[in-house]
Amino acid sequence: MINDYRVSLKKTRKQQLDAITKNPYFNFLLFSFIILLLVFVNFATGAISSNRTIGMIIIYSIVGLGFSLLLGYAGLASLGTAGFMGLGAYIFGTLVQSVNLPFSLSLIIALLVAVVIGIIVGFISLRIEGMYLAIITLGLSEILVELFKSLDTITGGPNGLQIRFPKLFNFSIIGLFDGFSFNRETVLIFLIVVIFILMIITLNIINSPIGRAMLAMKNSESAAQSLGISLLKFRLLAFVIAIIFATIGGVLYMTYFRNSYPQTWSLSLSLSILAAVILGGSKSIWGIISGSAVIFGLDAFVLQKIKFFTDNPGSSMIFNGLLIIIIVMFYPGGLTRLFYDIKGWIKKLIRKRRVYLYGED
Repeated sequence: MINDYRVSLKKTRKQQLDAITKNPYFNFLLFSFIILLLVFVNFATGAISSNRTIGMIIIYSIVGLGFSLLLGYAGLASLGTAGFMGLGAYIFGTLVQSVNLPFSLSLIIALLVAVVIGIIVGFISLRIEGMYLAIITLGLSEILVELFKSLDTITGGPNGLQIRFPKLFNFSIIGLFDGFSFNRETVLIFLIVVIFILMIITLNIINSPIGRAMLAMKNSESAAQSLGISLLKFRLLAFVIAIIFATIGGVLYMTYFRNSYPQTWSLSLSLSILAAVILGGSKSIWGIISGSAVIFGLDAFVLQKIKFFTDNPGSSMIFNGLLIIIIVMFYPGGLTRLFYDIKGWIKKLIRKRRVYLYGED
């Protein structure tokens, strides 16, 4: 009886643990905990090369989440992500620096502009599809970059825009950590992680009727319309969400690095974000994170430690390109598919080892 009770209790605990670890929200919290742990280790020991790279990976992961909804679920192509990020960064920076508005109000205004831009691009997508839509969004992005260069009095022109620390942090968040002697860069990582956790709304969108409607629209527009799905509504919604995420990324970039240069928001950044989404898997949150870590973090953490890549900075792009070609050819599902396969292989090896030692059950 006692042994039966112990077995039953053990199974109950295992079921409770599985219920926690298999919860999709657990991934967000686990990743956030790992990031905060890395930040603390770096702050205490300096073992990690830079918190700035960690912050950059999280920022681009947020942008990638929005882009994955647009590409992976709605099936809409865009090459204007960098331009939309830059627009958010410059609007936020101008409001903070010139108008002297606090962080929260500047963010809200930037998001309102993002909604307007998303609606405009969404309407354009009703007339143009596929490669031509990607070219149109690329054209919009390049127009924005040229505006960043030419509006010297607002954006700083080619010299870029530098901002002071936003008011909100000087009066609240920074003050909360004064007793711990954290530098501002470390405190900003906390803010970025908190906002990343709030992006848990992505899961709700994916698993909601909105996500299913977007998938139906991607698979067959005529079938989606026959089911009563409005292409106008969900195309507008897809672009609005993607541009809002890109704007949040631009605002966080401006807050964290406190500068913005027109050349930062070029086509190469849009292609890098696209590469991160494809490399990791366009329908997986862990895939977006891992893809962003490879594309934006591998160069700083690994390649820059190798003499060949430090002597030839452009060669890291070649390495990323080769990696993407390999993944697309052999694992179209991205790194997520590769991780699942590795997990399956490990389980098979464990099962074979158990059968070898103890025989069949």
